[in-house]
Amino acid sequence: MRALIAAAIGLVAALALVLTVSAIGAPDGTTSPHPLLTTVPSAPGKITQTK
Repeated sequence: MRALIAAAIGLVAALALVLTVSAIGAPDGTTSPHPLLTTVPSAPGKITQTK
């Protein structure tokens, strides 16, 4: 019986957490205006030489 009560309390707590996060809403979702400063090779395994 105690396990059933504990499971019910856990379910209520999880549902309350989901409803709270849903009520707060998602963040704005804006992206950075700056580009990523990374380079990607033109083909896998291809070695490029720099001068």
